[in-house]
Amino acid sequence: MRAAQITTLDGPSAVRVTEVDEPCGGDGTVVIDVHAAGVTFPDLLQTRGLYQYRPELPFVPGTEVAGVVRSAPDGVPVRAGDRVAAFPGIGGFAETVAVRADAVFGIPDTVSFVTAAALPMNYLTVHFALTRRGGLREGETVLVHGAGGGVGTAAVQLASALGARVIAVTSSPGKGEVARRAGAHDVVAPDDFRAAVKDLTGGSGVDVVVDPVGGDRFTDSLRCLAPEGRLLVIGFTAGEIPTVKVNRLLLNNISVVGVGWGAFWATRPDYLRRQWAELRPLVERGVLDPPIGATYPLDDVTTALTELDTRSAKGKIVLAVR
Repeated sequence: MRAAQITTLDGPSAVRVTEVDEPCGGDGTVVIDVHAAGVTFPDLLQTRGLYQYRPELPFVPGTEVAGVVRSAPDGVPVRAGDRVAAFPGIGGFAETVAVRADAVFGIPDTVSFVTAAALPMNYLTVHFALTRRGGLREGETVLVHGAGGGVGTAAVQLASALGARVIAVTSSPGKGEVARRAGAHDVVAPDDFRAAVKDLTGGSGVDVVVDPVGGDRFTDSLRCLAPEGRLLVIGFTAGEIPTVKVNRLLLNNISVVGVGWGAFWATRPDYLRRQWAELRPLVERGVLDPPIGATYPLDDVTTALTELDTRSAKGKIVLAVR
């Protein structure tokens, strides 16, 4: 089968489309013929060996896919011929992938493979972040950094669907428009977001900050929090891992909350299906509909990854495999 491989740790240019052996399945896995694969920031990090999971070279990246089940073991909720989304964690940039059964989810017939491939990583992560780790309540206000990207738009959509007011932080007007279409009520620029939040909230601050960016905006994010506010640490796309002076947390009764979705469900595999059961009705109604910034053929995987690398992506980037 055709697949995109990381052959050296030299960035997106190190990815090559080549022929590799098909997965054989077994061990309770579901074999899926991949039609589309989502492109995520961990995929980009893996091209430089910067992600915490470092497979032996060469390897096929790709954390999320959508396609048709070729084969499935007895006793699982999907069967051959079903349309599914899945979270393989690795190996998704290929024509066929084998995925543990608890990370495979049936999708509505009305949802395209491109849309479905944009759901597993980002939407399950922000669902975990907002509902379990952040305890988001209807009527609260949420500030979302990087709101024009894949994780950001997912956070904007889900927070809005859960009844929150959403303030989006984006680096350009184009990304701001993507965030508005995703459901943001207000859009502000990174340079003056603290002052903008103060004005928009009448000085009271926000209840939750969703931060997949990190870097030098972290301290001002803490200063934006209302009493008992929560800052959700999802990632560090800015590259720098920030530090916090814990006296800020004490004085203002605020919290910095880690969001390690993968580490959490790794020992609770049934949690993924519970998440999907909550999200699927919103997907069916079109409430959750990932904004697709671009779709590239598998042969253009380097271009797709470079869009993330240069921060030029507006919405979700997807590979069309079939």
